[in-house]
Parts: sequence; C-alpha cells; structure tokens
Amino acid sequence: MKALLLENIHPEALRLLTERNIEVETRKGALDEAELIAAVRDVDLLGIRSKTNVTKKVLESAPQLIGIGAFCIGTNQIDLSAASAQGTAVFNAPFSNTRSVVELVIAEIISLARHLTDKNAKMHAGVWDKSATGAHEVRGRTLGIVGYGNIGSQLSVVAESLGMRVLFYDVADKLALGNARRCDSLDELLAEAETVSLHVDGRAGNAGLFGAEQFAKMRPRSLFLNLCRGIVVDHEALREHLESGHLAGAALDVFAEEPKSAGDPFISSLQGIPNVILTPHVGGSTEEAQEDIGRFVAGKLREFAVGGTTTMSVNMPQVQVDDTSDGSRILHIHHNVPGVLATVNGVLADFGANIERQTLSTRADLGYVVTDLGNHLPPELVDKLSSLPETVRLRAIR
Repeated sequence: MKALLLENIHPEALRLLTERNIEVETRKGALDEAELIAAVRDVDLLGIRSKTNVTKKVLESAPQLIGIGAFCIGTNQIDLSAASAQGTAVFNAPFSNTRSVVELVIAEIISLARHLTDKNAKMHAGVWDKSATGAHEVRGRTLGIVGYGNIGSQLSVVAESLGMRVLFYDVADKLALGNARRCDSLDELLAEAETVSLHVDGRAGNAGLFGAEQFAKMRPRSLFLNLCRGIVVDHEALREHLESGHLAGAALDVFAEEPKSAGDPFISSLQGIPNVILTPHVGGSTEEAQEDIGRFVAGKLREFAVGGTTTMSVNMPQVQVDDTSDGSRILHIHHNVPGVLATVNGVLADFGANIERQTLSTRADLGYVVTDLGNHLPPELVDKLSSLPETVRLRAIR
C-alpha cells in the first residue's frame, strides 16, 4: 500500500504507517485540485489538514483510494458524499487539539482585555505607557460561546474556572457544563455577552453567519474572537465596528482565504488595527496536539487499511475487528438495501467458503460487512462479489 501525507503532518503518522509496511510519501504544503489529482492516482491512503480540498473530481480520479485522514477536526474540505459513494473511509481527530485551541482562546481574551498587544508594540517602540486605562480582569466578565461542541464546551469549563460567567448558543441540544447557561437565540447571547467567541463548524450553511447585523447587536466595547472557520465572519463589517470603537478588540486565527504554505504572503483588511490579534491558523498547532493528531488519525487509517476497522469514521458504518486473521478476510461495502447479507453468504456458500466470523453494520445508505473465512479466497469468488450490483467497494485480505 502507498500513502501520501500533505501539509506537514507530524512524523508520528509516518512512523505508524511505515511500521505496517505502508510506503509513505510526505509533502510540506497543500495541493490544489489539479496537483492533487496528479498526486493521488496510485495512492491508497491520503492524509491532509485543512488547506487541501478533496473534491468529487479528485476522488473520481483515484478509484483505488480506500481511506482519507483529516489530521484536524473539520472535514468540510472533503466531499463526504462522493467519498461514501465510492467506499472511501474518512477519519478525523475530533478531540486531539481541543485543549490547544481553548488555551489560545483564553490567552487572547486576556491579551485583548489587558490591551497587551498595544502595550507590547509601544514598549518595542521605546514608549513606557504604564496605565490601567481600558485594562480589565476577565474574572466576572460574561463570555458568550457560539457553538458548544468539543471546543466550545471545554472553553466553557476553563473560562468558568477563571471566574467568567458563561453563556452559549448552539442550534443542537447540548448539555450545559458547570454553571454555563444556554441561550435560546444568538440575539439573546449577543445582548448579554461582553466577549463573543465562535466555535461552529465549516458547513456551507454557516458561511456569513456573523456579519454587520450581528456585530451591531453586540454590547458596546465588547471583544470578538473567531478560531473556527474564516468563512463564518464578514471581515469588512468587523473592521467597521472596530474602527468606530463599537468593539474594543478582536482576535482571528482563521480566514476565508489562507496562504497555502508557510512564508507565503498574507493580506487582510484587519491588518494594522489596534488591539486586533491575527494568528496564522495555529489554534491547534502545538507540538502536543500535532503529535496526538498524527498518532490518532494515522492509527485509524492503519487499522482500516490492515484489518478493516472503521470505528470513528465520519462517513462509514462502524465496525470494530481485529487487524489479523489466520485465514482470509473480505471487506464488503455495499448499498444498504434488503437482502445483501443473504446474497453475499449465498455466493460464499456456492464457493464452499467456511465463515468463521462475520460483522455487519449499516449507516444511512451504506452497509459494511466484514467476513473472516477459514480458507483462502479463490480469485473467482472475489470477482463474483465485486460484480454484485449492491457492491460499492470490496477488498480481500489474504
């Protein structure tokens, strides 16, 4: 098998894959669609982060691609429908960099509340500005969290431990942790929060979620942070509210258009505004988080490639199996229609196959059955199962 890892994925991923005799190629930067199509023609496993888009066209050009690892939280850069349609399993790291993002949010809230960026700039310019004007403690202040998923909920706990009052808004029902209070609407949160931090996902429906209307509803002299997705925020509207003084400061780690590689030029309408922190999408970029992500996602890709386990895949039915078998193993991803298992077993019986163990799981339009056999597989059996009209992808491990 061959794997391609893009965007400076941690060396731990390389180690885990090569341990199982998977040939690995690594590249530092992201690839555009044409570059990716050329690169994945003979690749079985693909590892990316947030800047590489795996489109339907890319997937159609790589019919041998069995697994994609998103070495990050989000998977909106991958066409999941197209991946599912050709039986390509997708894995991500929903928890590995959560703490790193939360710590950066807390650091930026404190920096903005104390105007540390302004103080730092003046000190470097030789100006001693020892003044408490405009500087505040975060204790007792109200934090509004928009999006109460893995990051938002952990931010809630950490912020409360600092003495902050926490409100949150999420379109889904979420259990409030600690003393956090759920708001029934975004407007309710904006009316009360003194600091607003966004932690929503990158689905298309969230594009433009926060614009001029929402900024106008925020409390005067409040703080704004976005460490989720760049498409969520209207930066021109944010600039207007910062320059007018309606907002006291902002911190942004994500942008709708980001440079592909380190060292590439970056341009934003928010550059040069006092008390605005701009960071190059480093919310989850700590050594601890990147090592954990590399270990977790590469481990999932390895388990799937070697044995067929799909536990925690974002688009496949969930099947947990041992990664070794004394005989042969058939991995059959199929359309979730009645009678498939009976059809598969009928073919196996016709060829005299002895089933030792079988695990089936379904998810939406897909079914996935893993069958361990006590004897080796004749090529004719594999061809017969592959040709079934219900078959999406079939792999045989001998």
